[in-house]
Amino acid sequence: MTNWPNHDEAWREWRSAMAGARMHHGWILAGKKGLGKNDFASAAARELVVEEGIPQPSGDHPDIMSVTYGPKDKKAQSAQEAGKPFELARSIRIGQIRDMQRRLNVRPTLGSRRVVIINPADDMERATSNALLKSLEEPPVGTFFVLVTHRPARLLPTIRSRCRVLRFPVLDEGQMQRMLNDAGVHGNRQAAIGAAEGSFGAALEFAEQELEPVADHISRLLKEPDADMTGRGELSRLIGPRADRERLAAIFELAQSIVAKRARTSESSAERAALVETHAQLVTLAGQMPSYNFDTGLLTLEIGTLLCRAHVSSEQAHARS
Repeated sequence: MTNWPNHDEAWREWRSAMAGARMHHGWILAGKKGLGKNDFASAAARELVVEEGIPQPSGDHPDIMSVTYGPKDKKAQSAQEAGKPFELARSIRIGQIRDMQRRLNVRPTLGSRRVVIINPADDMERATSNALLKSLEEPPVGTFFVLVTHRPARLLPTIRSRCRVLRFPVLDEGQMQRMLNDAGVHGNRQAAIGAAEGSFGAALEFAEQELEPVADHISRLLKEPDADMTGRGELSRLIGPRADRERLAAIFELAQSIVAKRARTSESSAERAALVETHAQLVTLAGQMPSYNFDTGLLTLEIGTLLCRAHVSSEQAHARS
């Protein structure tokens, strides 16, 4: 498991709560994607279910339940059962929460405690969130919920109010350099670090997906006009006509990071406003991507159009001032 130098404070709070008279039953692990929150959830859950004198398995633990993306449909479920590759659903569905709740009707297997990890909790459908809320309101004795979330604002306020929050800070440049070195990344680490903005997961994805040319082109589209759409066409080529879900998610994260960094460093209020609007539109489009069957080519062109629009809006604002 990765050694996460940004987890020290979270561990202090978690273990302090464990040592208290009554540990809270609901926890939200909040922070950017790629900060090791799921690793923390797994390790913290194991610490919580351990009881003196009860042997613990080294592999999967019967009293730690993980709820994450499941098979997309019955065909994908059959492939999963056969041990074959299968397509994942685009969200955590209510049926998964119902299955988890049925398992909570019986006592823990080994000791007196069990943990349910939901990752990512901010990708639950609304009906799924409402179903989970019932368990959070009246949790079975000895049951604890750990919700891993990259965007806590997307959780229902009623869920947030019933959970204690552990926040995970971003990593500094020195920490990122050491972690990338330990992970065997020896290429242009500086480009990966600059694009990731403190997220080791994003930096690793940047290196593995070879996103440096994409990052350079995104920056170009934010600065130069693209009247003949050749720049957008080139971006689509760099992303790839058959980019999978993981690559597209990495592209969205990268584009949002570059736009946000440019907005923070811009000395022009007009440009900052245009970039902030573009960032919001990218976030919206990224949120819609799992729910709609977008054509990859059209989706990548739309990303390019949003980037170009920031440049055009900024130029128009300058012209009016």
